[in-house]
Amino acid sequence: MKKILIVEDVELNVELLTQLLEDEYALVVANDGARGVEMAATENPDLILMDMSLPVLDGYEATRQIKTNAALQHIPIIGLSAHAMSGDAEKARAAGCDDYLTKPINDELLFQKLAQYLK
Repeated sequence: MKKILIVEDVELNVELLTQLLEDEYALVVANDGARGVEMAATENPDLILMDMSLPVLDGYEATRQIKTNAALQHIPIIGLSAHAMSGDAEKARAAGCDDYLTKPINDELLFQKLAQYLK
């Protein structure tokens, strides 16, 4: 079973993602960016769902730290954000995100992205 690290500080969003994904994937959760970086190293997930607005270390910096670590940089990161402004997706990609989804999450699109990166 593929493992997904969810880095998200809003409990409702964690619950929604868990309900969607728990039948098909092993899930681990970090509730701030610094913990997300730590868990990326200790849990070795197959993919990371990274909220961009996080406490302690925001998702952009957490992504940069993961992607500059040679042992972790292969892990695909899908940035998640409630911000749908022009330039937000580009900012996430510039930080190292492989892809980007806006909240509320479109379930079908999420599963398409997971299939694409976890094939």
